[in-house]
Amino acid sequence: MMLYADVHTHLDFPDYSNDLKEVIQRASEKGVKRIIANGVNPSSNKKVLELAKNYDVVKPALGFYPTDSLEYSEKEIDEEFEKIRKNKDLVGFGEVGLDYKYLPERNFEEAKKKQKILFQRFIELSEKTRKPLIIHSRKAELDILEMLESSSLKNPVLHCFMAKKKLVQRASDNGYYLSVLPIINKLQQIRDLVSLVSLKQLLTETDSPYMSPFGGRNEPSNVLLCVKEIASIKKLEEEEVANNLYMNYRKVFND
Repeated sequence: MMLYADVHTHLDFPDYSNDLKEVIQRASEKGVKRIIANGVNPSSNKKVLELAKNYDVVKPALGFYPTDSLEYSEKEIDEEFEKIRKNKDLVGFGEVGLDYKYLPERNFEEAKKKQKILFQRFIELSEKTRKPLIIHSRKAELDILEMLESSSLKNPVLHCFMAKKKLVQRASDNGYYLSVLPIINKLQQIRDLVSLVSLKQLLTETDSPYMSPFGGRNEPSNVLLCVKEIASIKKLEEEEVANNLYMNYRKVFND
């Protein structure tokens, strides 16, 4: 059986409140050996840790979604950041990053600055711990790259990196990792990314419950579609691609 890893999910979301066990079982039966659950705020991070305790296949990444962070005071952010910093069970820090699409027009620059300050803190934490960042970059891809390039990070993971080819190439040249979504069968932009980036720098994700290739709720089992499409684009055997991508996962997340 080929082995797979889904490096970006939100299994703590209400979408799975009724059948999470079955969702994880479906993925496991298809060879998905690792599912990284990403936290987005304090309550989400707490749920992610509980999931990781209950399911061996689930690994925790804790973070602060950029727009979520705007709803918390500096004190609350400091307290949560300290909890994340002290946790030794994490495989990475996520979901973190920048999001300029949904910022309030009235306080755009202020909100942007607050996001960048927090993201910089996570960059520095990643530098110290050598645990990877799982990065959100909606409408902020250039700023993300510039901040990463000012750091010493070697293994950041760019999740759902919907940038122009020039920036994708720049990320690839820097040696960063990019994760591929199962909607690759619908978006030429993702197919172009796969063409540009070396197999050694690709990972697979579903962003469950979002980004379903079929409509409705997404699931970690759909990560198999990523591998199939990557193999087709790279003109390689599916098993070879699956093995390489799983090795990439193990290398990046030290698992």
